[in-house]
Amino acid sequence: MNRPALTVLRAQIASARRGERTFVMGILNVTPDSFSDGGLHFDPDFNPEIAVDFAVKMIEDGADLIDIGGESTRPATFEDNAPLSAAEEMRRVLPVLRSLSKAFPEVPLSIDTYKAEVAKAAVEAGAVLINDISAFRADPQMASVAAKFGVPVCLMHLPGLPRSIPAHPTYKDVVREVYDYLQTQAQFAIHAGVAARDILVDPGIGFGKTVADNLELMRRQEELLLLGFPVLMGASRKSTIGKVLGGLPSEERVEGTAATVAIAILKGATFVRVHDVKAMVRVARMSDAIVRKVLSAECQVLR
Repeated sequence: MNRPALTVLRAQIASARRGERTFVMGILNVTPDSFSDGGLHFDPDFNPEIAVDFAVKMIEDGADLIDIGGESTRPATFEDNAPLSAAEEMRRVLPVLRSLSKAFPEVPLSIDTYKAEVAKAAVEAGAVLINDISAFRADPQMASVAAKFGVPVCLMHLPGLPRSIPAHPTYKDVVREVYDYLQTQAQFAIHAGVAARDILVDPGIGFGKTVADNLELMRRQEELLLLGFPVLMGASRKSTIGKVLGGLPSEERVEGTAATVAIAILKGATFVRVHDVKAMVRVARMSDAIVRKVLSAECQVLR
């Protein structure tokens, strides 16, 4: 485990709990088929350099932490592809984790997985955050892995399981139901030995939700703060943005993503998960200056 990075991450989470500033999580998909950047950072021969180089750029652009995933989590993939084996997932992510952890020992690295075997190996390779889209429901061993290693976790709302997401989800009150789900899974994690101070929650924008559901969650996001955990929002380039803006492809959703990041910060999110790090770091800094009265170290204030 990377102890310096864990210390940094814990400081970030503590700061987030106090609402001091926004932390930007850069997305690194080491996959051939992710919805927005599939194949861009994936080498079929498993050379980690392409992915590592992109992570370095995100760090230089201001990313506070990097989320590394080896399996596409776009809902369409769950419907038409066989599950990726843990061995294959580890073959994709572990070389990247080892290289980045060695080169940037104080940059927190997150592993985006719902498999306990992958999470265990990833933490041993340098990850200090387990980002589980199933919130510990897909693999009964995940909670014990997190508790054993004492690493923070991000619990996301997901109706069903990763490969059985309802095609036509219905909610009486999507915000209330997401709230109740996250509360239940957070308590499960705590009872399994995960420290309450180490929990982040994610409403799961784009997973088992309609466009209207996603917009309602973003509109009423501040209600999730009552859970008592920092909120991570991950609307970056999601299909809801494309649909609202007339069918834009993922690469043209930067401005829409910027709007979701600014609104998320206004509504109390302290972590945002994004593809376009440089642009969204600027959005976050400007939003923090307005909402939290926080100015970056580089800021020159004219009086």
